[in-house]
Amino acid sequence: MDVMQILALIIPAAIYAAAPLMLTALGGLFSERSGVVNIGLEGLMVMRAFTAIVMTLTLEQMGLGAISTWLALLVAVLFGAIFSLFHAVASIQFRADQVVSGVALNFLAIGLSVFLVRLFYQKGQTDFIQNRLYRFDIPWLSDIPVVGPLFFSRTYLTSIIAIALVFVVLYVVYHTPFGLRLRSVGEHPMAADTMGIRVNRMRYIGVMLSGALGGLGGGVYAVTISGNFSANTIVGQGFMALAVLIFGKWHPLGVLGAALFFGLAQALSITGQQIPLFANVPTVFLHIAPYVLTILALAGFVGRADTPKAIGKPYIKGSR
Repeated sequence: MDVMQILALIIPAAIYAAAPLMLTALGGLFSERSGVVNIGLEGLMVMRAFTAIVMTLTLEQMGLGAISTWLALLVAVLFGAIFSLFHAVASIQFRADQVVSGVALNFLAIGLSVFLVRLFYQKGQTDFIQNRLYRFDIPWLSDIPVVGPLFFSRTYLTSIIAIALVFVVLYVVYHTPFGLRLRSVGEHPMAADTMGIRVNRMRYIGVMLSGALGGLGGGVYAVTISGNFSANTIVGQGFMALAVLIFGKWHPLGVLGAALFFGLAQALSITGQQIPLFANVPTVFLHIAPYVLTILALAGFVGRADTPKAIGKPYIKGSR
């Protein structure tokens, strides 16, 4: 196996593994840029993966075919925004500890999804969906020498959407009045309030956008990678997305790079046995590699990350 064959094996796998992390981390960016810590990204991914699979199965039974998967993803986005209100109300309205609220959201999501799966299907997992999203070669671009097989072959449409959303979020957060208001309530909420910006409303919007994109991330993982839902479908993906957000320093382009980095680690854990260099490495070491890299990356970079100044601090109007 030559170098090009190895790269053609790893890079497409890294891109599709990075897409759910990228989408969920972009959601977390909206929440945390507004000043609300969102440890609940794992729970958002869990519930929306459940929603995407159940809705796809339901719509397939109604005879909608391939469009059922895309409709299910839209439902996952909507329900993700609604589910995130648990965290928003607790953190913003009742000024609860935001870390505790996020952890509670994770426990609620895991317990509720497992209960509903057993209620609906009388077993520990759902059936497999028939209309999964599959890889395809992008016409013309996949024929480009060297670059084509690496970046435009065997790709998912959802991966293209995820990368496109990075630049959409970059524009929204840094080049629109909405983005300026969002960042201002996360940096100095009292000054923002003085300028007439409704701090709590902006934070609600930030958390709900976090839920919507986190829901899309969980749904994409379910319909591209797992194909069904069980208690073990989303195991640590939300926490890795949080690590992507921190490693990327709360910036969309940083999120893109960090997601691809962690996606590469996941790709090696999946395809490593096919690569001569890693053929003799025990499988368990390859499987734990993404989580070890997560710890090392955070240990090395989180201390130098420039966090939003008001993150994790409830805003009380009139307080200093």
